[in-house]
Amino acid sequence: MEQHVSSDTICALSTPPGVGGIAVIRISGPDALAGAHRFFRGPHGLLDAESHRIYYGWWMDGEVPIDSVVCSVFRSPHSYTGEDVVEVSCHGGYFVSRHILSMLYGVHIRAAAPGEFTQRAFLNGRLDMTQVEAVADLIHAQSSPGSLTAARQLAGGFTRRIAAFRQRLLDTAGLLELELDFSEEDVEFVDRSALRATLTSLASETHALQSTAKAAETLRSGFTVAMVGFPNAGKSSLFNAFLQEERAIVSDIPGTTRDYIRESIIVDGFTVHLVDTAGIRSTDDTIELQGISLTESVIKQANAVLIINDASEGLTSSDALVDDILRQFSPEHCILIQNKMDLVGTSQRHDVAAVSELYCSARRGEGMEVLRTTLRDMVAGSASAINDVLLNRRQADVLSQVTDSLHSAVSGLDVGLTSEYIAVDLRQAIRFLGELTGETWNPDVLEGVFSKFCIGK
Repeated sequence: MEQHVSSDTICALSTPPGVGGIAVIRISGPDALAGAHRFFRGPHGLLDAESHRIYYGWWMDGEVPIDSVVCSVFRSPHSYTGEDVVEVSCHGGYFVSRHILSMLYGVHIRAAAPGEFTQRAFLNGRLDMTQVEAVADLIHAQSSPGSLTAARQLAGGFTRRIAAFRQRLLDTAGLLELELDFSEEDVEFVDRSALRATLTSLASETHALQSTAKAAETLRSGFTVAMVGFPNAGKSSLFNAFLQEERAIVSDIPGTTRDYIRESIIVDGFTVHLVDTAGIRSTDDTIELQGISLTESVIKQANAVLIINDASEGLTSSDALVDDILRQFSPEHCILIQNKMDLVGTSQRHDVAAVSELYCSARRGEGMEVLRTTLRDMVAGSASAINDVLLNRRQADVLSQVTDSLHSAVSGLDVGLTSEYIAVDLRQAIRFLGELTGETWNPDVLEGVFSKFCIGK
């Protein structure tokens, strides 16, 4: 990709705002060095500074020292954006970094838009689109495996995989198109049975890859567990016991929880979002009805559901609710929790064939470790198919189009279509793979990707 020349210079705070040890302000563009040099005073100026060197000095507002800073210099094209870049490290806090930014704005270095540094890196060929999206995943990953997978994707693992895939199709399409030059001689450069086997294998590979998108979302955004049940089943008590803190109000009065409460915990490197919901029952209370409606919304968006039953009311008292949940979820994503077992005893325990069943006493803290282990295994199992890419919705949609094109090519072979028609399907698959890595792109797609980035990245 040819060098994209920016006409302006941008800057932004690249570390979280607020109190901290340091803050880093990134400047990128043709005037990055000159702009920083204007305010930097040290043993060495920045105009002739060497690339990949760090310079210590003071950031000055006229004759007023603002802060002692360290300026890291990266000259084009060997920088994150491919442009001249200066990163100013100052002391963290609300005022110093804001003062430095306002001074840069005053010399016509504008504030960067969300993701604009990474967008420039993409336009200058420093990153392809799969690596760009890996940057966002690395920042926002809600699990240790997700972070490691995003790092492998950023390092180019997925890019190399797609490049090899695309090259195979290019070579095949080229041979099919070459046959057209020898159509009168009836020459075949590609064995049709071998081609069919190859395309079928590739289609299976792309389909398998696109099917990991849902699991990838768990590593990217966390695993959401909805805790549902009838009023007074002990959902809030179980919620507090799991968190090991008094987070939800516990009361003997039915309908205490009228909204849902969401808290996140780390379970063996995975972020689990626990959602305590309003009890489900028939009621005329307008506010409680709204809470029940929210509960239904949470259930639809959850990765798993814990159905909390008050065992003291009978082990089968929530069977109707279990049946209702199973209309929306597969059994492996549901767990029936028999709570208040301290009021029942062990002799009445039984197994429910439809879903897994655990026995707990939130009041005594019994069964919590078993529940934690069960959730851990459920989360780990949901992400077990992930290897070298956290597939997002855009990538999954593009891979679906690649799969359809390959299936179309296989169907063409089965009905005896000539080389030119098969080559058209392969060229279409190649074009879609180019969209995946960003070799071909349109402004709307680019805007959609970078709009999800934070300012400063």
